[in-house]
Amino acid sequence: MEAALGASSLSSFQFKTHKTILPKTLIHNLPVAQPPTSPFSSSSVHTSTKSRKFKIFSTISPTQLSDSTKEETKIQKEDEKFDWFSQWYPVMPVCDLDKRAPMGKKVVGIDIVVWWDRNENEWKVFEDSCPHRLAPLSEGRIDQWGRLQCVYHGWCFGGAGDCKFIPQAPRDGPPIHSSKKACVAVYPSTVQNGIVWFWPNSDPQYKDILTEKKPPYIPELDDPSYTKSMGNRDIAYGYEVLTENLMDPAHVPYAHYGILTGPRPKNR
Repeated sequence: MEAALGASSLSSFQFKTHKTILPKTLIHNLPVAQPPTSPFSSSSVHTSTKSRKFKIFSTISPTQLSDSTKEETKIQKEDEKFDWFSQWYPVMPVCDLDKRAPMGKKVVGIDIVVWWDRNENEWKVFEDSCPHRLAPLSEGRIDQWGRLQCVYHGWCFGGAGDCKFIPQAPRDGPPIHSSKKACVAVYPSTVQNGIVWFWPNSDPQYKDILTEKKPPYIPELDDPSYTKSMGNRDIAYGYEVLTENLMDPAHVPYAHYGILTGPRPKNR
């Protein structure tokens, strides 16, 4: 997904810093170093040609760390851990979605399906797998009652992931469609800045995660005084390669020749 803004797209950055406490290093008999000299300098410093003998004692022992220091270091390491599955991720700009059909995507290694639930009037993000035979729900359709229908055997699901209808089940038989095993995993989702976002953990404890943590907000995308252009592409590499590419302006006049305008090289 790329968004081009007519002005600066980010107003501020926040960085979290940590204070690191290190044990003191014991250094004894360290001579004072003389300043470097140059044959081109106006003055020179002459030192004795005799080499000086000295010893450096530098010892760091685990026994020197106090219990409080160890505990603080442990807490710092825990704070620095980044949980990839406890973040909001953009899935797709709303302008690229079709309310008449589901769409499949792979985000942070998870296969998901995005579809419009007209009964609840909102976009839903499900695991892209039918609990029956694991067929991708993104290959299915939205039926006449606004339910997500699997393309394989026609199982139908509501916005809460519950199975609403199994065509092959006898009408006068047990309500097998109400079994928990017939449900689809639902991911928390929301729309912000014209983009569908999802939380990559379907555990019920994260059902109301939006009330505790919201996706990153970019005010310029909702500001009518700015111009924007949204789109999406499926690329067969990770975010780190894409980031390196976006930070490399030198490739633009060549890799995007005739597509993106930029200064032409003057040297021959």
